[in-house]
Amino acid sequence: MADGTITWFACDFVSGSIITEFPSLAPQGPISRRLGTYTSTAFNLDLSGAAPDWRGASEYGRVLVVGVVGGLPIWVGSLTLRNAGSSPVAGVTASTFEGYLDRRYAGDMTYTATDLSLIAAGLLAPVQATMSCLDVNAVACGVVDDRTYADSDDKSVCANLTELMGVDGGPEWTVDPVWNSDRSGFRLLARIAPTIGTGALVPTAVFDYPGCVTSYEEAGSYEDGKGATVVKATGAGEGTDRAVSATYTSGLIAAGWPVYEYRWSPGSDISDTAILDSHAQAALALMESGASTWSLTAQVSEAPQLGVDWALGDAVRLVVAPGSSPGHPDGVDVTERAWSWSWDTSAQTVSPVLVEGT
Repeated sequence: MADGTITWFACDFVSGSIITEFPSLAPQGPISRRLGTYTSTAFNLDLSGAAPDWRGASEYGRVLVVGVVGGLPIWVGSLTLRNAGSSPVAGVTASTFEGYLDRRYAGDMTYTATDLSLIAAGLLAPVQATMSCLDVNAVACGVVDDRTYADSDDKSVCANLTELMGVDGGPEWTVDPVWNSDRSGFRLLARIAPTIGTGALVPTAVFDYPGCVTSYEEAGSYEDGKGATVVKATGAGEGTDRAVSATYTSGLIAAGWPVYEYRWSPGSDISDTAILDSHAQAALALMESGASTWSLTAQVSEAPQLGVDWALGDAVRLVVAPGSSPGHPDGVDVTERAWSWSWDTSAQTVSPVLVEGT
């Protein structure tokens, strides 16, 4: 358990060194993180309580904002916007570091028969070369493939990492803030692995309702893009020259399910049909039974502690007592991975989102 107090630091973007502490920085909504993508948060900076050098410490494009709870860094964002004037409160916006990777390009690269995790690490190499605080830890995912990247495709590092993550058996990725060796600042650890977190292992974090959980909801969907029984992926080209995967059909159709078709492009630059096949297979495995997520809200002071008992990607258990919930009168005991989380600093609540089948 934690008291929910987040200490905010402004840090040099390249080195990660602390510039100043920001005690008057306050999120104007929940801070959040998601696997393999980025989120943004708006903050208010009360200038009456800010450090004298607050303008330099909040210089957009030059500063990383890091949030620490109970001595553990849990959130890092790049400062992209600042509004300051006659008001005693300045407004700033920061996106989690993954968003910066959407503004970097890897250039020309070619990989032959290479593990996808190592390809992902290679995509981050040009970023790492310009940021002394960035470390990359890549664990082989066991999927070997070819990839060619052309600078002329104008496809960002983030977009390429997302494409690799969408392949059947492809690596997951995220970027965590960690203290440097003497705690004078932070390092950014880009983690690439078959599975981020503890996955399907026995969870140490148990959220109970009634208990630390104040509300929860199971959301199931077979909307377009979330459920399908027939899947096809498309790539580069137009008309009859367009690269297209094979058509992948769920065995559920033989069991009486209707046909729901889904077609999309995991990358308009992909011309290799084998890559498209892998994307289509992965999509069908996720979509044939539809999307099902569990979102819950718990009191920070009573809930398992983020960063200690559980983290992004970890298996989390939700236990609903029989007779306590109209939606599940017989109770629920479900364990799924925390694909994302949000932390409301004003309400002092934490909200993991558990995604089934990931």
